[in-house]
Amino acid sequence: MLPSSHRDRTARERRRLKAAKLFAKGQAQADVARTLKVSREAVRKWHDVWKQGGAIGLRSAGKPGPKSRLTPEKLKRVEQALLKGPTAYGFATQLWTVGRIAAVIQKVAKVRHHPSYVWKLLTAMDWSCQRPETRAAERNETAIRHWRKVTWPRIKKKRSEWAQSSPSGTNPVFLNEQR
Repeated sequence: MLPSSHRDRTARERRRLKAAKLFAKGQAQADVARTLKVSREAVRKWHDVWKQGGAIGLRSAGKPGPKSRLTPEKLKRVEQALLKGPTAYGFATQLWTVGRIAAVIQKVAKVRHHPSYVWKLLTAMDWSCQRPETRAAERNETAIRHWRKVTWPRIKKKRSEWAQSSPSGTNPVFLNEQR
């Protein structure tokens, strides 16, 4: 699936090229704006470009900004490296941070990225933020299950017990006692 920015860029290009066909047929700019549901100012600019260079001038210039230094091949190597886990690269815990990932990218792909851009790379790779479960190392699952099944039901108040002791004047049990 293409990123939404790419789909938008493609859709905008299609709309401009459709405008070029309408210009070639001799349609007025106002009619083109109504047909394509865009502003007259946008159509006026497209018409000026079309008059100078034809439909070729209305084609998309491509993705803005510099080309990525992280080629698809390098990106694949980075992903394989990340799948090995942080401890494979000398980190003490099994927790990836964007700072750690930036260090691995620099080591594996010889490309340096700011941590905020690393986050964009991860989302482009369909990786998501995962928080590790925090549990005490001393946690005793057997004792917890026993407490939940045996101790808690014994100490938990029953509804009838807490309803009778409620100081609320709107409690039905309380109202019945006053009558």
